[in-house]
Amino acid sequence: MDVPHRPRTRTALHPPPPGRIQTDRLTDLHFRRAAPIELAMLAEELKASDVGLEFLTGELKGSPDPSGIVFTVLAATSGMEREYIRERTLEGHESARKRGKTIGGAGVTDESMLSMALHLRDQEMSLRDIAKRLVITTGAKKGQHPSPATVIRMLREHDEQAAMAVST
Repeated sequence: MDVPHRPRTRTALHPPPPGRIQTDRLTDLHFRRAAPIELAMLAEELKASDVGLEFLTGELKGSPDPSGIVFTVLAATSGMEREYIRERTLEGHESARKRGKTIGGAGVTDESMLSMALHLRDQEMSLRDIAKRLVITTGAKKGQHPSPATVIRMLREHDEQAAMAVST
Protein backbone atom coordinates (compact mmCIF):
# COMPACT_ATOMS: atom_id res chain seq x y z
CA MET A 1 0.00 0.00 0.00
CA ASP A 2 1.18 3.47 -0.82
CA VAL A 3 0.48 6.50 1.34
CA PRO A 4 -1.05 9.56 -0.33
CA HIS A 5 1.48 12.16 -1.50
CA ARG A 6 1.37 14.40 1.54
CA PRO A 7 4.80 15.24 3.02
CA ARG A 8 3.68 15.55 6.66
CA THR A 9 1.84 12.26 6.42
CA ARG A 10 4.93 10.52 5.03
CA THR A 11 7.15 11.87 7.83
CA ALA A 12 4.77 10.41 10.40
CA LEU A 13 5.58 6.93 9.06
CA HIS A 14 9.31 7.22 9.77
CA PRO A 15 10.10 6.13 13.31
CA PRO A 16 12.04 8.56 15.51
CA PRO A 17 15.62 7.83 16.58
CA PRO A 18 15.96 5.48 19.58
CA GLY A 19 15.09 7.17 22.86
CA ARG A 20 13.00 9.94 21.25
CA ILE A 21 9.25 10.25 20.92
CA GLN A 22 7.90 11.68 17.70
CA THR A 23 4.68 13.64 17.72
CA ASP A 24 3.15 14.86 14.49
CA ARG A 25 -0.18 16.63 14.37
CA LEU A 26 -2.00 15.97 11.16
CA THR A 27 -4.88 18.38 10.98
CA ASP A 28 -8.45 17.46 10.18
CA LEU A 29 -7.85 19.04 6.78
CA HIS A 30 -5.44 16.22 5.88
CA PHE A 31 -8.22 13.73 6.46
CA ARG A 32 -10.99 15.74 4.82
CA ARG A 33 -9.00 15.77 1.59
CA ALA A 34 -8.28 12.05 1.78
CA ALA A 35 -10.58 9.49 0.24
CA PRO A 36 -11.89 6.96 2.78
CA ILE A 37 -9.69 4.23 1.32
CA GLU A 38 -6.62 6.47 1.68
CA LEU A 39 -7.52 7.11 5.30
CA ALA A 40 -7.88 3.40 6.02
CA MET A 41 -4.59 2.65 4.22
CA LEU A 42 -2.82 5.36 6.20
CA ALA A 43 -4.16 4.04 9.49
CA GLU A 44 -3.03 0.50 8.62
CA GLU A 45 0.47 1.70 7.67
CA LEU A 46 0.76 3.73 10.86
CA LYS A 47 -0.29 0.67 12.86
CA ALA A 48 2.24 -1.53 11.00
CA SER A 49 4.98 1.02 11.78
CA ASP A 50 4.04 1.04 15.48
CA VAL A 51 2.94 4.66 15.23
CA GLY A 52 -0.09 5.53 17.29
CA LEU A 53 -3.01 7.29 15.67
CA GLU A 54 -5.14 9.47 17.89
CA PHE A 55 -8.00 11.71 16.85
CA LEU A 56 -8.34 14.76 19.08
CA THR A 57 -11.85 15.70 17.94
CA GLY A 58 -14.73 14.37 15.89
CA GLU A 59 -16.56 11.05 15.73
CA LEU A 60 -13.36 9.02 16.09
CA LYS A 61 -12.06 10.88 19.16
CA GLY A 62 -9.44 8.74 20.83
CA SER A 63 -7.30 5.95 19.40
CA PRO A 64 -9.46 3.78 17.19
CA ASP A 65 -8.46 0.39 15.86
CA PRO A 66 -7.97 1.05 12.11
CA SER A 67 -9.17 -2.44 11.26
CA GLY A 68 -12.32 -1.96 13.37
CA ILE A 69 -15.77 -1.73 11.87
CA VAL A 70 -16.52 1.68 13.44
CA PHE A 71 -13.43 3.21 11.86
CA THR A 72 -14.30 1.76 8.45
CA VAL A 73 -17.95 2.80 8.59
CA LEU A 74 -17.16 6.36 9.69
CA ALA A 75 -14.47 6.71 7.00
CA ALA A 76 -16.94 5.53 4.34
CA THR A 77 -19.65 7.82 5.73
CA SER A 78 -17.37 10.86 5.57
CA GLY A 79 -16.61 10.07 1.94
CA MET A 80 -20.30 9.78 1.13
CA GLU A 81 -21.00 13.03 2.97
CA ARG A 82 -18.30 14.83 0.97
CA GLU A 83 -19.80 13.54 -2.28
CA TYR A 84 -23.31 14.57 -1.18
CA ILE A 85 -22.12 18.11 -0.37
CA ARG A 86 -20.36 18.31 -3.74
CA GLU A 87 -23.50 17.17 -5.60
CA ARG A 88 -25.73 19.63 -3.74
CA THR A 89 -23.29 22.47 -4.49
CA LEU A 90 -23.27 21.62 -8.19
CA GLU A 91 -27.08 21.42 -8.21
CA GLY A 92 -27.22 24.87 -6.58
CA HIS A 93 -24.88 26.29 -9.21
CA GLU A 94 -27.00 24.80 -12.01
CA SER A 95 -30.17 26.19 -10.45
CA ALA A 96 -28.60 29.65 -10.16
CA ARG A 97 -27.47 29.56 -13.79
CA LYS A 98 -31.00 28.67 -14.92
CA ARG A 99 -32.29 31.72 -13.04
CA GLY A 100 -29.71 33.93 -14.76
CA LYS A 101 -27.39 34.28 -11.78
CA THR A 102 -23.66 34.22 -12.35
CA ILE A 103 -21.30 32.11 -10.28
CA GLY A 104 -18.00 33.70 -9.33
CA GLY A 105 -16.70 37.22 -9.17
CA ALA A 106 -17.42 40.19 -11.38
CA GLY A 107 -16.14 40.03 -14.94
CA VAL A 108 -12.94 41.90 -15.60
CA THR A 109 -12.73 41.50 -19.37
CA ASP A 110 -14.14 43.77 -22.05
CA GLU A 111 -14.04 44.11 -25.83
CA SER A 112 -10.91 46.28 -25.87
CA MET A 113 -9.06 43.77 -23.68
CA LEU A 114 -10.16 40.95 -25.99
CA SER A 115 -9.00 42.76 -29.11
CA MET A 116 -5.62 43.51 -27.51
CA ALA A 117 -5.28 39.88 -26.36
CA LEU A 118 -6.08 38.64 -29.88
CA HIS A 119 -3.49 41.03 -31.34
CA LEU A 120 -0.83 39.83 -28.87
CA ARG A 121 -1.74 36.19 -29.48
CA ASP A 122 -1.26 36.76 -33.22
CA GLN A 123 2.27 37.91 -32.37
CA GLU A 124 2.75 34.47 -30.73
CA MET A 125 3.24 35.84 -27.23
CA SER A 126 2.80 33.50 -24.24
CA LEU A 127 -0.31 33.71 -22.09
CA ARG A 128 1.74 35.05 -19.19
CA ASP A 129 3.20 37.80 -21.34
CA ILE A 130 -0.23 38.67 -22.71
CA ALA A 131 -1.63 38.86 -19.17
CA LYS A 132 1.23 41.16 -18.11
CA ARG A 133 0.44 43.59 -20.92
CA LEU A 134 -3.31 43.72 -20.36
CA VAL A 135 -4.82 46.04 -17.75
CA ILE A 136 -8.25 45.81 -16.14
CA THR A 137 -10.08 49.08 -16.77
CA THR A 138 -13.13 48.87 -14.48
CA GLY A 139 -14.26 47.58 -11.11
CA ALA A 140 -12.43 46.80 -7.90
CA LYS A 141 -9.43 45.40 -9.76
CA LYS A 142 -8.99 48.47 -11.95
CA GLY A 143 -5.33 48.97 -12.87
CA GLN A 144 -4.35 45.35 -12.15
CA HIS A 145 -3.44 42.68 -14.68
CA PRO A 146 -5.76 39.74 -15.37
CA SER A 147 -4.47 36.27 -14.55
CA PRO A 148 -3.28 33.98 -17.38
CA ALA A 149 -6.31 31.78 -16.57
CA THR A 150 -8.63 34.73 -17.24
CA VAL A 151 -6.84 35.44 -20.53
CA ILE A 152 -7.08 31.84 -21.72
CA ARG A 153 -10.76 31.67 -20.72
CA MET A 154 -11.48 34.91 -22.60
CA LEU A 155 -9.63 33.69 -25.71
CA ARG A 156 -11.25 30.23 -25.55
CA GLU A 157 -14.74 31.75 -25.31
CA HIS A 158 -13.95 34.00 -28.28
CA ASP A 159 -12.68 31.06 -30.32
CA GLU A 160 -15.76 28.98 -29.46
CA GLN A 161 -18.10 31.81 -30.47
CA ALA A 162 -16.18 32.30 -33.72
CA ALA A 163 -16.40 28.58 -34.50
CA MET A 164 -20.17 28.59 -33.83
CA ALA A 165 -20.61 31.61 -36.11
CA VAL A 166 -18.69 29.89 -38.92
CA SER A 167 -20.66 26.61 -38.57
CA THR A 168 -24.08 28.33 -38.76
